[in-house]
Amino acid sequence: MPEHPRDPAAAVVASRPARLFIALSGLFVTNALMAEFVGVKIFALEDTLGLDSFDWRLFGQGGSLSFTAGVMLWPVVFIMTDVINEHFGVRGVRFISWLAVGFIAYAFLFAYLAIELAPARWWVTIGAERGVPDMQAAFAATFGQGLWTIGGSITAFLVGQLIDVAVFQRIRRATGERLVWLRATGSTAVSQLVDSFIVLYIAFVLGPQQWPIALFLAVGTVNYLYKMTMAIALIPLLYVGRRLIAGYLGADAAARLRAAAASGRSAGELR
Repeated sequence: MPEHPRDPAAAVVASRPARLFIALSGLFVTNALMAEFVGVKIFALEDTLGLDSFDWRLFGQGGSLSFTAGVMLWPVVFIMTDVINEHFGVRGVRFISWLAVGFIAYAFLFAYLAIELAPARWWVTIGAERGVPDMQAAFAATFGQGLWTIGGSITAFLVGQLIDVAVFQRIRRATGERLVWLRATGSTAVSQLVDSFIVLYIAFVLGPQQWPIALFLAVGTVNYLYKMTMAIALIPLLYVGRRLIAGYLGADAAARLRAAAASGRSAGELR
C-alpha cells in the first residue's frame, strides 16, 4: 500500500514560522481595524493625564493637545510592522498591509449596511436613562464615519506602510543585524511623516470641512510629534518581540528567518 501524502494543511499548521506569521498578522489586522473604529473619539491628552493645558502654538494655531483614540493602537501597529518586516521581509509586510486595507474596507461596508437597517422602535430609546436619547443616531455617529475620513485614513495607512517597509530594508542593508532600533525608528520617522499629513489633507482639506492650510500643518505636526514620541518610547517592545520569537522558534531558526527576510528569499532556501 502506498503511503498517503502528507496533508498540506496539517504541514502548514504544524510549521512554527507559519503559525507565527498567522498570529502576528491577526494581531496586526486587529489593531489596525480597531484603531479605525475607535478613532472617531477625540480625547484631550492633558485632561486624561490630569495636567494643565500645554496651549501649543504652531503656524498661528494653538490649543490643547487633542487626539483620536486610535493613537492608542497605531504605535502598536508600527511595532508590529517592524517585527514582521524583521522576520518575514518586504513580502510579509506588503501582504498584511493589503490584507488590513481589505478588511477595513469590508468592515466599514457592513457598518454602513448596519446603519441602514430599520431600528426597532423600542431600541431607539432604550438608552435614554443613560443619557443616550436616540440609539440609532448614536450608532450612526459612531460607526458611520465620513467617506473622506475613511478614504484618507486607508490611503495614508497603505502609503505609510509601503514607505516604512522600503526605508526599513534600506537601513537594514546598511547596518546588518546591528542597530535594530535605528531601522525601526528611522522607517517610522519617514513613513509617519507622510501618513500624518496625507490623512488630514484628504479628510479635512479636500473633504467637506476644508481646513485652512495653517490648521492642517499645525495639527499634522502635533500628530507627527506624538507618533514619534510613542514610537521611540516603544522601542523596548521591539527587542522583547525579537526575544519572544527567538524563544518560540529557537535561536537558529529565528536567525535563518531574519536572514531570509533580509535577502528576500524563503527560510528554506538558506538551509
